[in-house]
Amino acid sequence: MSKPLFKDFNAVSSKEWKQKIQVDLKGADYNDTLIWKTDDGIDVKPFYHADEFNDLPELSNSKATEWEVAQAIDVTDAKVANKTAKEAIKNGAEYIIFNSLTSETLIKDLVADIDVPIHINPSSFSAKVIGDTSRVDASKVTINNDIIGHLGKTGNWYSNLKEDHTNFENSVTTFNQIYVDASHYQNAGANNIQQLAYAIAHVNEYLNHLDSKLTEDKKETLTVTFNVAVGSNYFFEIAKLSALRILWTTLADTYGFNKDCRILATPSKRNKTIYDYNVNMLRTTTECMSAILGGANVVCNLPYNQLFQNPTAFGERISRNQLLVLKKESYFDAVNNPSDGAYYIEKLTEQLAEKALGLFKNIEANGGFLSQLKDSTIQRKIKESAAKEQDAFDKGEVVLLGTNKHPNTLDKMKSVLEKEPFLKIEKRKTLIEPIIERRLAEKLEIERLKDE
Repeated sequence: MSKPLFKDFNAVSSKEWKQKIQVDLKGADYNDTLIWKTDDGIDVKPFYHADEFNDLPELSNSKATEWEVAQAIDVTDAKVANKTAKEAIKNGAEYIIFNSLTSETLIKDLVADIDVPIHINPSSFSAKVIGDTSRVDASKVTINNDIIGHLGKTGNWYSNLKEDHTNFENSVTTFNQIYVDASHYQNAGANNIQQLAYAIAHVNEYLNHLDSKLTEDKKETLTVTFNVAVGSNYFFEIAKLSALRILWTTLADTYGFNKDCRILATPSKRNKTIYDYNVNMLRTTTECMSAILGGANVVCNLPYNQLFQNPTAFGERISRNQLLVLKKESYFDAVNNPSDGAYYIEKLTEQLAEKALGLFKNIEANGGFLSQLKDSTIQRKIKESAAKEQDAFDKGEVVLLGTNKHPNTLDKMKSVLEKEPFLKIEKRKTLIEPIIERRLAEKLEIERLKDE
């Protein structure tokens, strides 16, 4: 049918929709009944309408969404990891992440004959690691040079403040890139506003430090990559990544840095479970979808059994194939920015960006991100947010199927645990209080294991 039908109907304004809803509520209050108030401080309405925007959302003219399927590999032996990476590439991986390299790892053996982009997360960040990495094809290799992220997660610098900053500067000069790991904010329980504000305040410490040290040409070509954890609140996570790009563009423009950034997204660890663990595949699928629709450049999935088992060929293959199904069978790489112009997502993006910008300004007005890390303000705020979410989970208001809702009482896990799935506190001296990642289901799972 080619005849358009909508012209036969009169347009309905948002005011008229609201009036009709108010009649159907039969006296119940519209705001109390239908508006959802989030812990982020955002009011979610039951409908969104074009006439609520001063200007309609712009539709981008970029080509179809491009994103790469990543495979993460833990390194104990360089040649073994290299072989694992090549097998993953043969089976669809388009981007390789090597984790936990030591200063003794032979980088040249690790990356030999790999023809896809490689990212390296070293367990130590030294001049030797930087030098060894720079001697391979630097056009395809990036390195995690996030010294502040390491401080936040572990409570200590890699070496000390001076040496770490020297190595950071050298790595920026060598690789022309900054890596910002913001994933631990989400995994520790920070809400969306905090995640965005902390990510921007975090990278602002680097821009402030480099502002007088880099030439204008270097600033304009510098690549900044954000590693972000994506949770299960589908539309909010799409909006979160969109808001991150807006905030980065604003900040980069202020300093004269490259306004484009890269986003590497991975599913949250916070909502993953050991009981009814196959549900983790469903959780990671929707989280990867949010990451793709939110505009992530690289998506690295989590295997469903990562919490409690050593890496298995089946677990790795399934996690990779989840992404390949989205890309090759569901055509999530063939649609031109599918969330563009959706009034709900656009409004969420706007609100998240505005509130995160307000929190960022507050952090800067009170000494900056590093200062608030050192006095534990950031840690305290995250713990407060995490405690609210934990309380909601304990009350059943936040649901994890198979764990606090519809559990399989016959499910037994004690005999299949190959590694510790629970937080273990190591007593050691730290410069600052570390930001601790913790899963929602831990307490409940510990109790169930005791009863097996």
